[in-house]
Amino acid sequence: MLSGFVNFVLDAVHGMGYWGIVFLMALESSFVPFPSEVVVPPAGYLAAQGKMNIYLVILSGVAGSVIGALANYFIAVYMGRGLLKKYGRYLFLSEEKFTKVESFFLRHGEVTTFTGRLIPVIRQYISFPAGLAGMNIPKFCFYTGLGAGIWVVVLAWVGFFIGNNPGLMHSKLKTISILLLVFVAVIIMCYFYFQKKKKKAV
Repeated sequence: MLSGFVNFVLDAVHGMGYWGIVFLMALESSFVPFPSEVVVPPAGYLAAQGKMNIYLVILSGVAGSVIGALANYFIAVYMGRGLLKKYGRYLFLSEEKFTKVESFFLRHGEVTTFTGRLIPVIRQYISFPAGLAGMNIPKFCFYTGLGAGIWVVVLAWVGFFIGNNPGLMHSKLKTISILLLVFVAVIIMCYFYFQKKKKKAV
């Protein structure tokens, strides 16, 4: 049964090609709960077989991630404030708390966007506070692409090297996800350490 499902996914990814990867990764990066693990590793495995190009797989994955993130960003820009004013109290998000979140994001949006793209679940929704805070769009795209790029490269190369073994692939991705969380923690600690040091120097 597992083998049949794997073949189905491989056929689907191969059939859709690079534009299919862009579309599915845009879905994954937006508010639609769609796992990137179902898209990129099979494409990486197809690249190992010579049916796709690994670099175009990565490029397509990153492009889709940025497109999906921009969709969330602009939803937040045009609808976010109105929805928060109307329903924020149900999410325990008062006007005062929202102002604090907005202020934090305006000061630390770059590192928050970058590291947020490496954290499961958060990676889909980190674009909303960026849009609400009105983060600079070129910076938003750059840091989104940087964070998403690391994750897409991991998925693509895991698929390339062990995509024919779903069990091992799942195990490796779980280990890599934990290592990425450690990496994120180190990045955040270093960032705030240097921020604190900079303030003292002023």
